[in-house]
This record gives sequence, C-alpha cells and structure tokens, in this order.
Amino acid sequence: MKQLLFLTAILAMKDSVAFQLVQPQFITVRTPGHLLGMPITLSGSMKQVNSPHGHGHGQHQFASCHQKKTCLSPLYAGKRTSSSDLNASYSVAVARLATESSSSKLPFPIVLWRFTRPHTLIGSALAIPALHLLAAPTLRGAFTSTTALSALFAMIPSLLMNLYITGLNQITDVEIDKINKPNLPIAAGDLSLQNATIIVILSLIVSLAMGSPLAHPIFGTEGLNVALWGSMILGTMYSLPPFRLKRFPVLAATCIVAVRGAIINAGFYAHAKATAFALGAGAGTGAASATVNTSVLGCLKGDMKCLLSSSFFAVFGIVIALMKDVPDAKGDARFNIRSFTVRIGEKKVFTTMRRLLTGLFFGVGAGFTRGAFSSIQASSSLNAVTICRMIVAVSSFGAGVSVRQEAKSVDAEDSGMVYKYYMHLWKIFYASYLVLPFAR
Repeated sequence: MKQLLFLTAILAMKDSVAFQLVQPQFITVRTPGHLLGMPITLSGSMKQVNSPHGHGHGQHQFASCHQKKTCLSPLYAGKRTSSSDLNASYSVAVARLATESSSSKLPFPIVLWRFTRPHTLIGSALAIPALHLLAAPTLRGAFTSTTALSALFAMIPSLLMNLYITGLNQITDVEIDKINKPNLPIAAGDLSLQNATIIVILSLIVSLAMGSPLAHPIFGTEGLNVALWGSMILGTMYSLPPFRLKRFPVLAATCIVAVRGAIINAGFYAHAKATAFALGAGAGTGAASATVNTSVLGCLKGDMKCLLSSSFFAVFGIVIALMKDVPDAKGDARFNIRSFTVRIGEKKVFTTMRRLLTGLFFGVGAGFTRGAFSSIQASSSLNAVTICRMIVAVSSFGAGVSVRQEAKSVDAEDSGMVYKYYMHLWKIFYASYLVLPFAR
C-alpha cells in the first residue's frame, strides 16, 4: 500500500509537477539509488529528502502534505529538465519502483532457488544420471534399481555442494554483483548475508556427511568423495580470500575446467562403476572393486569412454569459464579482477571461445560419423552401436551450427546480448549430457 501511494503521487507529478496525499503520514519506499538517473529533490510540508547517488538501495522517507505544494523538482547540472525528460524519467521511476516492490516480497523458496544459480544446478543434476548410463556396459543393462539408487545417492550431496560453491561466490562478490548481476538475491537485497552464510555452511556440512563411507558403506565411494571434496576445495579457493583464485585468469579457468571436466565426470563415472557396474559376483555390493579398477585415475587411464567424456567437458568448461566473464567486464575491471576479458577485451574472448566450441562439436561429429561407418562395415548391418554413434554425430553437428549461428547477431560489448548467448551455451551443455549415454 505504501509503494502504491508513492507511485500514484509520481504519476500525478508527471503532469502537474505537484502532488497531495490525503493522510498525513510518513511513507517508506525501498528504491534503487539511481532511481531516475539524475539528482532529485523532494520537498513536502514536513521534510525534504534528497536521493542518494550511485548504486545500491536505500530507504527514503517522503512526508505527506495537506496543501498542494511543489513537491518534486528534477534538476540536472543546475538546470530544469524539459517536459519530455520529465515524462521519460517518471516512467523509468515507476517501472523501477514496481519491479523493486514486487521483488522485495518474493517467498523464501523462490529466493533460495535463485540463490542456487539454477543453470549450474541443472547441469549437475543432468550429469550424474547421464554418467551412470554412460558407465553401463550396454544401455539395456543400465536401467536397474541399483543404478537408480546409486545416482540418487550421489545426486543429493552433489547438488548441495553445487549450492555451497555458487553461494560462497555470491557472498564474496556482493559489491561486484551489484554492478554485473544486480538481480542476484544478495545484491538485490532479497537475501541477507547472514542467512546466505547459514545456507552455505549447512549445505557444505550435509554434502560431505552424506558422501562419506560412514553414511553408506556401498554408495560412499572413492569416486563420489573425489567429486565432492575436489569441488569443495577448488570452489573455496576460487572465491575465498586469501586464495581468491578468480583474480588470476589462468588459475580461475583451471578451477572451473578441473571441476567441470575431470572431477565431476571422472568422479561420478568411477562412482557408477563401483556401485552399479562392477564386474564379478559382487557387482552392486561394492565387493567387486578388487576385480575392477574403480578409482578415478583407473577409470581415466583404462576406460576410453571416461577419458573422452572428461576431455570433452573439460574443453566445454574452458568455454564456460571464459565466456561467463565477457558480460562481467565492467564490474571485474572496477574491482581489479584481471580476467582474460579485462586483459584482452570482450571481442577477442567471445570470438575465440565461439570458435573453440564450434570446432569441438564439429570434431566430435566427424569422429562419431567415422565410427558409425566403421561399425557398419564391421557388422554389415545397422546395429545398436551404429545407431548410437549416428545420434551423437548428428547432435554434435547440430550443436556446432547452433553455437555459430546464435553468435552472429551478438555484439560482444553488449553485456545483455552476451549473457543471453552465454545462457544459450548452457542449454547446449544440458543437451550434451542428454546425448552422452549414446556415445558408444
């Protein structure tokens, strides 16, 4: 109701440059500091308030008046603005106040969902079942109750660890996010630092506890713990002082590549092998680990599917790591985060990453096309392996074309356009995990 009264007053001022409120009371309105983009003086019968400059949010009190007075006088560089400037400014003010008013009343579950950085959460949620299916000797043998339980047991602590990493980054980047990502919950004022810290700490504790062999002697595998502990260590070092590796472009990219490449993919692949697809009489009970090397390094060295999938997502991780910094160039430069984008410019990073990802998909497509023809020649028929390889080949070529086509209309120096393209790459990232089980 308070925001509605103030918005009504602004609309009235747009034409009359004066307003009158019926009931004498103070109205507190939560507004952005850069409400109209120019200095504003509000004068009423009881109190005068000047809007602050700069970014952030403030609480402003506006006194109501019994008699019609000149209550708003926009000034810019000591001169009155024109009528068209006033109309534009008031329209912007109303839109921003309406947005701020609605966002400030979001239910906690919605705020928490935004705090998780959903695009990263979805990526982790898709990776675990996809890697379980990939680890299966055959797709037909992948759909068992043991596979489902193994994936579910890994899913919960992994999503909590994802929340810890992304939440910690938001806690340590509040001032940067006010420039680069002002809609994030902490930067927007929808989630306090205290509550965010509690969420992050609880997520970390529960995640590591659930992944421990003490929590479950079968599903608490080495692969799962490598994925959880490795992600935790690198995620902490990426964001938290005194390490704060995000300040150094090579180390920052290495962290993201290691997590999205070897740690997640090889870790969960080894977890699936140890719990659901170990060979021998003890398969599914953990007793077969003596007959099959289910360590992370063992899977990387001895299983081509694990090595190639980890390599693919490591390269994709490089693209995500560097492309995400392109729309953040302004805030990173202001706070001395010397990313590759800040060092060499948005256009070079954007173009290089677009070409790298396009080349990756075309290379995978060519490789699986060749594999499909080799399979046909070997068996003289269209078998399941050939069909799987054709699915991967066609999907890869399609993804490569999409990466290239979507980039054509993007201005690398327009942060909004680049961020939209960056989110498009995340959709392709999801699709890659959906196709991954067919990589035979």
